[in-house]
Amino acid sequence: MSWLKEAASGNAPPPYTEPSSAPKVKDPAIPNRMVVDKPANRPFLAHREYREKQEALHKAWEERQKEREAKIARGEKVGPPERDPTAQVEVGLLGLMKFLIYMLIFAALAGKFITGSYTWEYESKWTQLKTYWPTNQRLFSERLLAQFDGKVEGRPIYLAIDSDVYDVSSGKAYQPGGSYHILAGVDAARAFGTGCFKTHRTHDTRGMLESELRSLAHWKKFYRDHKDYVKIGRVSHSPIDPASPIPEHCDPKKAEAAAKAAKEKAETAQKEAKKSAHEEL
Repeated sequence: MSWLKEAASGNAPPPYTEPSSAPKVKDPAIPNRMVVDKPANRPFLAHREYREKQEALHKAWEERQKEREAKIARGEKVGPPERDPTAQVEVGLLGLMKFLIYMLIFAALAGKFITGSYTWEYESKWTQLKTYWPTNQRLFSERLLAQFDGKVEGRPIYLAIDSDVYDVSSGKAYQPGGSYHILAGVDAARAFGTGCFKTHRTHDTRGMLESELRSLAHWKKFYRDHKDYVKIGRVSHSPIDPASPIPEHCDPKKAEAAAKAAKEKAETAQKEAKKSAHEEL
């Protein structure tokens, strides 16, 4: 190594020593000792000075507490207890919530400054207060719901699924001429499950297969969680006469399966009724 050769030859530079002019201060850790006030020592010195100030504040607080306790013992009136100025304050849940709120406010203001929008130009139902505090929930009749089928210009487009009404005006498919316009202005819950969009534009779900009911549940979740479609109310349906015929399926195979399932269900109900009557005897 070059520095070893220089040392062996006597050409190595002398070890570094602090300039004699460097100021010295009292060593906070060891009494009666002075240390050089150089950059490497300053963080330690500053921390020690901070601790000394904190200790002095705490000692003064203890003295005030003793005076307060003495006044209480003499029966004198005293004010509320003073908090220790040196006590460590835990952040906790409240502090975390404050931090998150401050971050949200900062992000919103930054978005307004940079893009001119508090939401950074992101628009969906999740940025609208009515999604969290709905103020326009209303009850529709079937006749009123039918007036929002998109045929009147300037009027919003609504559809219902299993009685829940959603505003789907932002979806081009629901506008006149769109592939799903047939679902606008009506509760076609059965069609969502069976796929018979032309013949099952009804909320009647009697006799549907388990797979069709799962499909209906899927679509209900789709509209509930959609970022653009907002629930605005419910539709009130007239009661369905249980003696009325079940809508015929558009798929012959599924119609046969539905009829078979309905027959089995009826037979099972009949057997349970007979069994119950026998047990009563």
